[in-house]
Amino acid sequence: MEVSSVEFGHHAAAASKCFDDDGRLKRTGTMWTASAHIITAVIGSGVLSLAWAIAQLGWVAGPTVMLLFSFVTYYTSALLADCYRSGDACTGKRNYTYMDAVNANLSGVKVWFCGFLQYANIVGVAIGYTIAASISMLAIQRANCFHVEGHGDPCNISSTPYMIIFGVVQIFFSQIPDFDQISWLSILAAVMSFTYSTIGLGLGIAQVVSNKGVQGSLTGISVGLVTPVDKMWRSLQAFGDIAFAYSYSLILIEIQDTIRAPPPSESKVMRRATVVSVAVTTFFYMLCGCMGYAAFGDNAPGNLLTGFGFYEPFWLLDVANAAIAVHLVGAYQVYCQPLFAFVEKWARQRWPKSRYITGEVDVPLPLGTAGGRCYKLSLFRLTWRTAFVVATTVVSMLLPFFNDVVGLLGALGFWPLTVYFPVEMYIVQKKVPRWSTRWVCLQLLSVACLVITVASAAGSVAGIVSDLKVYKPFVTTS
Repeated sequence: MEVSSVEFGHHAAAASKCFDDDGRLKRTGTMWTASAHIITAVIGSGVLSLAWAIAQLGWVAGPTVMLLFSFVTYYTSALLADCYRSGDACTGKRNYTYMDAVNANLSGVKVWFCGFLQYANIVGVAIGYTIAASISMLAIQRANCFHVEGHGDPCNISSTPYMIIFGVVQIFFSQIPDFDQISWLSILAAVMSFTYSTIGLGLGIAQVVSNKGVQGSLTGISVGLVTPVDKMWRSLQAFGDIAFAYSYSLILIEIQDTIRAPPPSESKVMRRATVVSVAVTTFFYMLCGCMGYAAFGDNAPGNLLTGFGFYEPFWLLDVANAAIAVHLVGAYQVYCQPLFAFVEKWARQRWPKSRYITGEVDVPLPLGTAGGRCYKLSLFRLTWRTAFVVATTVVSMLLPFFNDVVGLLGALGFWPLTVYFPVEMYIVQKKVPRWSTRWVCLQLLSVACLVITVASAAGSVAGIVSDLKVYKPFVTTS
């Protein structure tokens, strides 16, 4: 009996080395891997529209709004990080997803509302990233065309084939089973984001030197170049573009669930990762956005590296746009993994005895790859994720309006997912008294962000309606 107890103790100790307190395989994430995931998600296509956004707002409002959004994103992300565990920060029950956190703290119809918004926003981001990636791949061909044929040649080329190429690549990478196994892709994507941001910054500086001065004005694009109504809509859309550039709260809990067990608590590690990530992204955003506006003033293109404010050196533009495409492959996966996991979990619960849903086939990997291990192929994962990628690719072909789509996505996701739910969950979890100073300040923050969301969404819808008047599906060229 005594020997059995000792043996059992050894087995338990061995198990604890392999499993966390919830029985799942030990998480291995650190502040740096969490930061890589965040940077991959945040420094995406949004950075390229910031010069255009600042051009609408001017030298005063543009950088101010950017700093404001960075502060709001950091603050509400810190509130959200505290909701990963219910109760004690080190030993409380884990909430594996954003929706689980809402369910643990708010419950009721708010859970369904949150789930709908989160997963609808992920679908929208997938569409936006497909558009952005195709534009970048298209820009490589156009840059080479301009170099050979001259800047006067229109070099009209369809973006549809490039969307299909991106979709095929995503079908392959979408078979990566879960978040834990894409850290390498996030790190690669983060490196790519710094690559193209740095190139954009360098080209902007070179353009400012060439202009022998800084372009732009304190109030942004002048009434006269655009009508007063257009000025208003474009300014509101700029708010949406900046909001989208900071949008990652909808996957924060899922990223936090990859961090190794305490000590220190996951919330502390996530707060540090958020500080690092938001500081780095804001630094790059300010440099790229402000330098792009300084270089082109009111004529700043909607996409700094594909709007052809720059033509030469064409090979450097090719490198930058290739880096964007590679980065967006990783960003697409970082955003979509929570949706993939949600649907597959629901399917397993709904049809637990279905071999199609729950069964896996061992596919031997080539010798020398991952130690000769097998890849566990799920037929359901293969078919459903492939169908998702195909659907988002087709919708992207129908709506290739980069700036307007980016602005609308930012607007729709910013208030509810970045501000409202984190604030409400924090109030419940920390038992903040109603009408206390902290409660009132949190509610004022939420209401102010709601007003910004509604206004910027209206601006983006107006832009999409304008684009649809002259657009023909599947035949649009750039």
